[in-house]
Amino acid sequence: MTKRPFLMALATFGAIFLVFFLIILAVGNLAGRPTPFPLGEKVGVVPITGVIFSSEKINEAITRFREDASVKAIVLRIDSPGGGVGPSQEIYDEVRRTLAVKPVVASMGSVAASGGYYVAAPANRIIANPGTITGSIGVIMEFTNFQDLLEKIGLKTQVVKSGEHKDLGSPVRPMSEEDRRILQSLIDDVHDQFVTAVAEGRSLEQDKVIALADGRIFSGRQAMAAGLVDDLGNLRDAVLLAGELAGIRGEPRTVYPAPERPRLFDYLIQESITRLRQGLQEQNPVGLQYLWQGH
Repeated sequence: MTKRPFLMALATFGAIFLVFFLIILAVGNLAGRPTPFPLGEKVGVVPITGVIFSSEKINEAITRFREDASVKAIVLRIDSPGGGVGPSQEIYDEVRRTLAVKPVVASMGSVAASGGYYVAAPANRIIANPGTITGSIGVIMEFTNFQDLLEKIGLKTQVVKSGEHKDLGSPVRPMSEEDRRILQSLIDDVHDQFVTAVAEGRSLEQDKVIALADGRIFSGRQAMAAGLVDDLGNLRDAVLLAGELAGIRGEPRTVYPAPERPRLFDYLIQESITRLRQGLQEQNPVGLQYLWQGH
């Protein structure tokens, strides 16, 4: 007799747990969050928006969708003028890694230029709007010189360095011809990496890509004529194509990365830091950039 109330309580607890589990699973599914349970075949959409400062969140989303058995294909929704060389190359590598597991389609929004094009290049197919701004295959590095300004206000800088080129790119002295030669050599090497990535990703001859890789921009229609884009269409067209490549019957359901929900205080602090950092980087970009500056 004493065991019966315990068993009933255990059964009740188990039933409540099961109901809550199913509710959480259903809500997550309706909200488009990837789950470890394949509740229907879906296409995962990974947004890549704004200047590419970091690859961490984007690659995290790509990896989760790649490992989710219910996600049969991935669409990269790109609306970006590009950004840092390192992050762009890291996303490129993650896309290539994913191609061995499931199809990837790139969908270009308003802008998918420079690094924004770089991350799209390895996809199985690239779809752009006719008026999408894309291309801008090239590398840029900027330096601002404050020497004249400092002299006007009476400030002098003393530099102690371990080698002749340790202060390469210094804003407080003129750029020498040797400085320019070193930097140009660096730019040329990274540009060659960009050209090679596009040639491999698009299965194009290196010489053909070189002819297009002078930094110019293209409309989506021009890019398709040049072989940089496969088709013209919108995001829905890209999702349908991804579903077709994955063998999904009918119109596929889409799933997006789950938004982070940090605590309010943490969110405000992190958002302030992020915006300050982005503002400083936009005003004074540091390092090599796969970036179209017309945005």
